[in-house]
Amino acid sequence: MNYNEKPLKIFIRYIARQKKLFTIDMICALLVAVIDLIFPYVSRSAMRSYLPQKLYTVFFLVMGVMALAYLAKALLYYVITVVGHRMGVLVEAEMRRDLFEHMQKLSFRFYDQNRTGVLMSRITSELFDITELSHHGPENVIICSLTIVGALIVMFVLRWELALVLTIALPVCLWFTLSQRLRMKRANIEVKRKTAEITAAIESSISGVRVAKAFANEEQEGLKFDRANDMFKGAKVEYYKTMGLFMSGMEFTTGIMQVLVITVGGLLIMAGRMDAVDLVTFTLYVSTFVTPVRKLAQFAEQYMQGTAGFTRFLEIMRTEADIQDAPDAKTLSDVRGEIEYRDVSFAYSNGIPVLSHIDLKLEPGKTLALVGPSGGGKTTLCQLLPRFYEVSDGAVLVDGKDVRSVTQSSLRRNIGILQQDVFLFADTIRENIRYGRPEASDEEIIEAARRAEIHDEIMALPQGYDSYVGERGVMLSGGQKQRISIARVFLKNPKILILDEATSALDTVTEQRIQAALEELSVGRTTVIVAHRLSTVRHADEIAVVEGEHIVERGSHEELVAKGGVYAALCRAQSLG
Repeated sequence: MNYNEKPLKIFIRYIARQKKLFTIDMICALLVAVIDLIFPYVSRSAMRSYLPQKLYTVFFLVMGVMALAYLAKALLYYVITVVGHRMGVLVEAEMRRDLFEHMQKLSFRFYDQNRTGVLMSRITSELFDITELSHHGPENVIICSLTIVGALIVMFVLRWELALVLTIALPVCLWFTLSQRLRMKRANIEVKRKTAEITAAIESSISGVRVAKAFANEEQEGLKFDRANDMFKGAKVEYYKTMGLFMSGMEFTTGIMQVLVITVGGLLIMAGRMDAVDLVTFTLYVSTFVTPVRKLAQFAEQYMQGTAGFTRFLEIMRTEADIQDAPDAKTLSDVRGEIEYRDVSFAYSNGIPVLSHIDLKLEPGKTLALVGPSGGGKTTLCQLLPRFYEVSDGAVLVDGKDVRSVTQSSLRRNIGILQQDVFLFADTIRENIRYGRPEASDEEIIEAARRAEIHDEIMALPQGYDSYVGERGVMLSGGQKQRISIARVFLKNPKILILDEATSALDTVTEQRIQAALEELSVGRTTVIVAHRLSTVRHADEIAVVEGEHIVERGSHEELVAKGGVYAALCRAQSLG
C-alpha cells in the first residue's frame, strides 16, 4: 500500500479489505434509513385517510406493520453494532500489524530518536479509536446522508415553504461543523501526544523501579509523572473546551430548526394555506431530519479521535527506513567469513564523526580484538558489519561482497552477536534459546545449552527448560543470562561472531567460566571482539587499538607490548605487561 496517498484513500483501502462485513453493515444501514423515512409518511396517510373515514381496523393494521418495522430496525441495529464493530476491530488489527511490521524494518537510528513508551502508545492506545471510526464512519455517513436527503425531498413535496426554511438553516449548521472540525482535530492530536508522553513516563519508571528504590527516589519519579500528567490534563481540558463549544453550537442550530418550522407552519395555518395534519407530519420529518444531524455532531468527536490516531499512524508509516535492501540485493550464502573495512568513515545524524578512514581485513576463522578508550568507535565499527548503521563513506565487505549489495536478513543470519547488556524475552529458557533458530528441535536446544555450559544449571531449576526467566531475564543471574545468550548463538551457528563487551559486567570467576564457552564458540568462526579487559583478548590473532576516530596500532599482543605504545600503556594499567 502507498502510504503517501491521501489519508482518506488509504483508510478506504483498509475498509475495502473487509468487503463482506462492510456490505452487510451498509445494507442494514440503508434499511434503517428507509424505515425512518417511511414512518412520517405512513402516519400522514393514516391521519388523513383512515381516521376521517373511520377505517379503524386498517389504521391499527398499518400501525402494527410499523411496529414490526421498528422491531426489524432494532434487529438491524443489533447486526450493525456486532458486524460493524467486528469490521472495525479487524481494520484496527490490520493497521496494528502493518505498523508493527513497518517498525520492525526501521533502523537503529529511528529507535535512537524515539522513546519506547511513545512507540508503545502509537501501536496500542492510539489505534483503539480506529475501531469506532471504521465502524461508525461509513455507517453514519450512509444512514445520516440518506435520511437527511430523503427527508428533505419528502418535505419539499409536502410543503416547499417549510423545507426552504430548513435548507437555509442547514448550511449554517454545516459551516459551524466544518469550522470547528480542524480545531478539534488539532486538540485531539495534542491529547494523543501527551498520552504518549505519560505512557513513556510510566514505562521508564517501571523499567527503572529498582534504580529508583536503590536511590530512594520514588518521590522524584512521582514528580516526573505528575508533570507529564498535568500536561495531559491541560491538553484534555483544552480539547473538551473545543468540543463543548462544538456541541453547544450544534444543539442551538438543530434546536432552532424546530422553532423555525413551527413558527412558519403556524403562519401558514393562520393564512389558511396549511392544516394541522400537514404540520404534524412535517414536524415528524423535522425530527427525522434533525436526528441524523445530531448523530453526525456526536460522531464528530469519534471522528476527531479516530482521525487523530490515524494521522499519528501515518506519521510512522510514512517514515522511511534509512537502511533498505538494494532493488537488486542478493542473498548472502556459503559464507566463509572474510571481513574487510575498506576506507570506512562514519558519523551519526548530528554530524559528529565517530570513525575516519578505517582499513581492516580479517581472514576467515581468525579473531580480531578491538581495544581502546570508551567512545572511540569500537562498538560502532561492529554495528556497521550487520548494517545496523550505514557507513558515511567507504564500504564494509563480507567475502568480498559489499554488505549493501546483499539482503539484510541473509547478512544477519550469518552473524552472531553477544553484547554486555543481554536481552532475554519474558518467556521460558527453552524459548529464549530457541530464538537463535526458531525451527530448532528440543534436542538441538539442549545440545546448545551443553556447549554453553548452562545445561546442568537449567536442569537444577524446578521446571528445567520450562522455567520462566522474568522481564529481561530478571529471575536469572548475570552469568546465567550470558550463557543462555551464548547457547542462543550456538544454536544459530553463524560464520561470523561479534563479542561486544560480552563478559565485562561479570565477576572474575564467572567471566573465566564463560570465557571457556566463548572460546569454544569462536572455533571455526571469524570473530570480532570488543573488550576493555585485555586479559580476554591477548590470544587474538590480531589486536587493533581504536582511538580518536582512527586505528592507531595493530598487531598481536606480544608485538604491541614490545612496541611500547598505547596498547602497552593499557596493559601496564591493567598489570598485564
